[in-house]
Amino acid sequence: MFSASQSSKAQFLDKARQAREERRELKERERAAIQIQALVRRFLCRCHLQREIRREVEDFFEANESGSSKRSALSVFRIARKLLFVFNLKEDKERFEKLCRCILNSMDVENEPKVWYVSLALSKDLTLLWIKQIKDILWFCCEFLKQLKPDILQDSKLVNLHLTMLITFTDTSTWKILRGKGETLRPAMNHICANIMGHLNQKGFYSVLQILLTNGLARSRPSLSKGSLTAVFSLALRPVVAAQFSDNLLRSFLIHVMSVPAIMTHLATLTPERLAVIESHELFRKFILFLSREAQCRDVCVCLEGSHTLCLLGNLVYLGSLNDKVLEEETVHFVGVLIHMLSYCQKYVSQKKSNLTHWHPVLGWFSQTVDYGLNESMPLLTKQLQHLWGVHMIRILFSDVLSKKLLENQEMAQLPAQPICPQNSLPMKNLFKRAFQKSASVRNILKPVGGKRVDSAEVQKVCSICVLYQTTLTTLTQIRLQILTGLTYLDDLLPKLWAFICELGPQGGLKLFLECLNNDTEESKRLLAMLMLFCDCSRHLITILDDIEVYEEQISFKLEELVTISSFLNSFVFKMIWDGIVENARGETLELFHSVHGWLMVLYERDCRRRFAPDDHWLRKDLKPSVLFQELDKDKKRAQLLLQYIPHVIPHKNRVLLFRNMVTKEKEKLGLVETSSASPHVTHITIRRSRMLEDGYEQLRQLSQNAMKGVIRVKFVNDLGVDEAGIDQDGVFKEFLEEIIKKVFDPALNLFKTTSGDERLYPSPTSYIHENYLQLFEFVGKMLGKAVYERYDGDISDLGLTLSYDEDVMGQLVCHELVPGGKTIPVTNENKISYIHLMAHFRMHTQIKSQTAALISGFRSIIKPEWIRMFSAPELQRLISGDNAEIDLEDLKKHTVYYGGFHGSHRVIIWLWDILANDFSPEERAMFLKFVTSCSRPPLLGFAYLKPPFSIRCVEVSDDQDTGDTLGSVLRGFFTIRKKEPGGRLPTSSTCFNLLKLPNYSKKSILREKLRYAISMNTGFELS
Repeated sequence: MFSASQSSKAQFLDKARQAREERRELKERERAAIQIQALVRRFLCRCHLQREIRREVEDFFEANESGSSKRSALSVFRIARKLLFVFNLKEDKERFEKLCRCILNSMDVENEPKVWYVSLALSKDLTLLWIKQIKDILWFCCEFLKQLKPDILQDSKLVNLHLTMLITFTDTSTWKILRGKGETLRPAMNHICANIMGHLNQKGFYSVLQILLTNGLARSRPSLSKGSLTAVFSLALRPVVAAQFSDNLLRSFLIHVMSVPAIMTHLATLTPERLAVIESHELFRKFILFLSREAQCRDVCVCLEGSHTLCLLGNLVYLGSLNDKVLEEETVHFVGVLIHMLSYCQKYVSQKKSNLTHWHPVLGWFSQTVDYGLNESMPLLTKQLQHLWGVHMIRILFSDVLSKKLLENQEMAQLPAQPICPQNSLPMKNLFKRAFQKSASVRNILKPVGGKRVDSAEVQKVCSICVLYQTTLTTLTQIRLQILTGLTYLDDLLPKLWAFICELGPQGGLKLFLECLNNDTEESKRLLAMLMLFCDCSRHLITILDDIEVYEEQISFKLEELVTISSFLNSFVFKMIWDGIVENARGETLELFHSVHGWLMVLYERDCRRRFAPDDHWLRKDLKPSVLFQELDKDKKRAQLLLQYIPHVIPHKNRVLLFRNMVTKEKEKLGLVETSSASPHVTHITIRRSRMLEDGYEQLRQLSQNAMKGVIRVKFVNDLGVDEAGIDQDGVFKEFLEEIIKKVFDPALNLFKTTSGDERLYPSPTSYIHENYLQLFEFVGKMLGKAVYERYDGDISDLGLTLSYDEDVMGQLVCHELVPGGKTIPVTNENKISYIHLMAHFRMHTQIKSQTAALISGFRSIIKPEWIRMFSAPELQRLISGDNAEIDLEDLKKHTVYYGGFHGSHRVIIWLWDILANDFSPEERAMFLKFVTSCSRPPLLGFAYLKPPFSIRCVEVSDDQDTGDTLGSVLRGFFTIRKKEPGGRLPTSSTCFNLLKLPNYSKKSILREKLRYAISMNTGFELS
């Protein structure tokens, strides 16, 4: 009973609670319904009111357009007030246009003050209301300007309308109310205009102008008309002039107007009178002085970010090119501003693509956001920037350097030009005599002389200019070649800059710059930047000059100067490496090293190809090869770096010995050398002479890398299918290697072609007609590598490349497009340099890329790349092919070993040397050497390094009966005692042992006849 009472009470309470909730929800619904109804009624009422107002406005403008009577300014003011009360940008666009036209029309009426809209400003009751209204109207004009596209015809008309409104009411010059007696009101009206302009500036007036200018100008062809551009620029300038060029307004002008891509170029093209206004206000000077304060320049750069900072830079450079006087007077500030802006951009220039970088057509990969809308205007921006490295500006900025006189004796100028001998045969004696004579007939800039204080204003100015151009090179990465070409256009800039460098410091030259490397001061960095710029520009110049321009015309540099400069560079790079500076180099120091080293190697490679420097010019006499080799054995970093970067400071002979020592060590490591406890693995191959290339390729291409480096023995099979008699102790393989290399380089095979003229070899672009042609190239590379690895010599020429556009491919003319759609783009003066670069890249890289890569891959599978870096291109050819000099018979005679009774004074031996020296031609002497050693060229370091040594043995019987020397045979040979006349027998050889087997002939004529016949026959090992 007790529990039932509790249950009924709980139910009663629940019902009461539910009832309360229902009453509360009902009240909420009623209140919400009332609120919704109120909102709807208000909305409907507002819509009704807006419709009524808009209808009234439309009726007003229709009546106004009918022209029945001129509307008073007061009626326009009232209707404008109503329109602004309900104004919506989208809905009231056309009504607002009509209002603007109505207002402008009122201002054009003659002699009717009550019609002039501006007359309301004179009404005590309406002045403040009118000022507020015109501010609102002008800002709505700005809002429309942000949305309009000047390239659309209808929008272009509206742009003119809104700009006219802004022009009219931000300046009193067109107000008719101020004419005559109204002139006394001008100060008050000017104050009102200033108030209006100040309001617009606070709202973001300059941002509006920037958007409009960018929409109209950031394209290849501007869509803003002359009138529109004039109006915009006038509007932009008004606040700046009115505020007497205050810092705040100069900042806004720089950020929003001067950062518009190529705006100064467009002004010069469309409305040049605006440039005259800029000049009259000396705006360029004011811009430079404002930005010369580091904090303000940084603030502007941060606001703009990279892309627009570059646009501001382009406009400033263009203005500078038009203002010589200001540029000359403000050079230091101008250079400082440009360095700061470029350095800001450089912080975000990246060397490679990543998730955080964006592509910029001038800066390359850039880690700030890139405004791709500016890309269309990049060609114009680039043209502006080109003024920075144009002749006109370089002459102004480098005036202190270019004013130097490069003295030459008049007698020197009157000397007849010396003919330049071709290819490595310059009249060196005369050249070096002229290079080092101390008379005044040579320029007085050949040697560093010192004497100019590095802290002088002149030196600091030139250093700053060099920093500017060096920063430009490292920032504007995509037009680097353009910049270098511009800087090297003046023939006298680089030699005069070198003369300037030579005068720096107490003694000049090397010591000063080495001291700078150890000083982390701003002054030292600037001096090193000067050296770096000189090296980069000079390297570019010498690279693009041909031999006639370098050696005969001697453009920019005399050959004597190149000798001096290369000596300086060689010493500088050597010191940087040997003193340990390069080991720990980072950032600017590493860039400097690569710059100086790059210029040095261009000069060295040019000298290797055609000499201009004296003998031993590149060697370091203070570096003993033995010391270097000891440090290499200890894995000293500086020795490794020296061998990597400047191996030419070590004599060639020592480098070859080092190379061979490296090969020997590797052979020992791989177990390829005969020892007392083990013999190396031998690979045996059988080669048909008639199918040498095919058999060699099939049997060798499958060998592993170590097997290719190991011992390979060849058994030749003649045309009859019979094994030849030779036993391979390296000689047969040497012959096989030389013959197969000859075959693959034969142009008839179409793996390689020859250049016209000097007939140098290069991979054939049509080699793909061969099946497995890339494997063939790799095989060729392996054969070349094996020849170098085993110290075998072959007759291989340098690789050389040619240029072509239309190519005859198997009887069909094929046109290769260098760029997409290239065959429809004509070559003009503007793009001819690009055409040459594209053509060279196509022929020298794209077309033969796969063939070259395969060839190099094969070669590197045998020879390590770091081994080859020790040698220049001509030296590598000699390493592969042997020495291309004539055979030195005296050297050969000196290092010949005699057997079988022969000796140096033996009659047959005397005849032999006399025949080789006087009766045989150089070609026959080469055939003789090949007959004995299987190689037609002498060893690279002379016959002292021929292993086994060149030997001559007296023989009495044929090869198949020969059992070697006996006491009797030696005595008979020594005393010229013959068993029988050997006149019917021929000389033979064992190329494996570099051994000539010579019968004891009775007459010199017989020896000459038999020897000539033997060396001219190519029958392998079957000759007897």
